[in-house]
Amino acid sequence: MVGAMPAPRDFSEFWPFYLGEHRHPVNRALHYVGTGSAYLFLAWIAWTGRWSLFPLALVIGYGPAWIGHFFIERNKPASFKYPLWSLVGDMKMLRLRLTGRMRGEMIRLFGSTAPAPDAPQRART
Repeated sequence: MVGAMPAPRDFSEFWPFYLGEHRHPVNRALHYVGTGSAYLFLAWIAWTGRWSLFPLALVIGYGPAWIGHFFIERNKPASFKYPLWSLVGDMKMLRLRLTGRMRGEMIRLFGSTAPAPDAPQRART
């Protein structure tokens, strides 16, 4: 887990912190599944006009991500403190993955694609 940081002034300051909280590839995969599924569900809601189901999109999107944080990464989701920037971070992370640039971004920021060295041993398997 990345240590405490001063309040970021903009997204470019927030991004390294955000990605540092997502060092484990399984956690990132859970985010991709959640974010992608939420987008598809929102498209379906818009298509069918069933707006009363909108809260379910939040569960679909955040459920897998929070599982990744609590049980794999063992940190608190950034969305608790920075909800809007975290949403933008989720979208950027998914976009980087879909365009094949996520690996390069991890290496650029952390020198490796490996989980953080201080990650719990159980999370590395």
